[in-house]
Amino acid sequence: MTNANKNTIELYIHIPFCVKKCFYCDFLSFRALASDHEAYVDQLVREIRARGAFCQELTVATVFIGGGTPTVMEPELIRRIMEAVGENFTLEPDAEITIEANPGTLLYNKLPVYHDCGINRLSLGLQSADNEELKNLGRVHSFEEFLKSYQSARMSGFTNISVDLMSGIPGQTLESWKNTLKKVTMLKPEHISAYSLIIEEGTPFWDQYGPGAGRVKAGAAFPLPDEDTENRIYHLTRDFLRDMGYNRYEISNYAKPGKECRHNIGYWTEVSYLGLGLGASSYMDGCRFSNEKDMRRYLSLDLEHDCGEGLRELAGPVEQLSREARMEEFMFLGLRMTRGVSEMDFVRLFGVKMDTVYGEKIRRLMANGLLKKDGVWLSLTEWGMDVSNFVLSEFLLS
Repeated sequence: MTNANKNTIELYIHIPFCVKKCFYCDFLSFRALASDHEAYVDQLVREIRARGAFCQELTVATVFIGGGTPTVMEPELIRRIMEAVGENFTLEPDAEITIEANPGTLLYNKLPVYHDCGINRLSLGLQSADNEELKNLGRVHSFEEFLKSYQSARMSGFTNISVDLMSGIPGQTLESWKNTLKKVTMLKPEHISAYSLIIEEGTPFWDQYGPGAGRVKAGAAFPLPDEDTENRIYHLTRDFLRDMGYNRYEISNYAKPGKECRHNIGYWTEVSYLGLGLGASSYMDGCRFSNEKDMRRYLSLDLEHDCGEGLRELAGPVEQLSREARMEEFMFLGLRMTRGVSEMDFVRLFGVKMDTVYGEKIRRLMANGLLKKDGVWLSLTEWGMDVSNFVLSEFLLS
């Protein structure tokens, strides 16, 4: 269901630092000194105060601290961030508060600090249980380090842990992927994200494998799985995790009952979100804007003495989404979820029936077995999930 409370928002807090860039990563992240970490958090706290002053009437349902690798910083810096959030925003009593973590940076002394300052969900980036595959990805940790981090998190009181996995990676086979699924599900995490590798321009993998995943350029040490293996991996993931008690609630996300990621569901269901920190994106009242991406410029902004002007410089131009663009996003983000989209929510948001805008396309996709209806809900069929990129593209209006 789409968020009905317009006074509720989500917060995303970006920490751009990491130990080293993975070979596939195109996120805004880089290595930095401890002194840079402190200077960044000083400015981030100023931004939190400045933004919070304009959000007094809003309540925060979820907070997601992502990156980069937030856990590369000293834990007291995370505590400072959370204290600033608590002092300047109104958090719902049951707010979901997540921090992303890489096992190679998650020392035991950090976890109690995270737990004590209100973080109640941990997202661990494993990617693979095969150490050779981890090396192929440029990861900074081993599977054994992941196990220690996971066990330490449980001992520190974390009862909501998500594990990120990646398929279609160099050197991976169907058998090695199945082994990864077995090892991870034995630990009984509450949530598993299982994404396919995307070769992004500007990354080392682009030089080795792009512009077309599956084609290996000269010098690539390990081939990517072929298309048949990727298809088998995709279906194995769905069936294996279902049999292990995980509900597939989105194309690439699986959870134990009641442990779906509320923050991500917000992204997919038109909930407003405010991005804080370097390069963070926001979506508020049908408008989209992004923070300054240059570290020096970000640190130089005056976010204390003249908040209005400083925030305008920070965010840059604001894009007002057209009604048609919002309809498109409602459909192709909402249909990523297995429950699909609600005709009632469509009418409430846009003042027109879904059938009036998309009726012909919906009927054609249903006739071809790609969409199904259950009452007011429209969702992808199993086959529709298999070819979701095609189906979702059908809802573009321009």
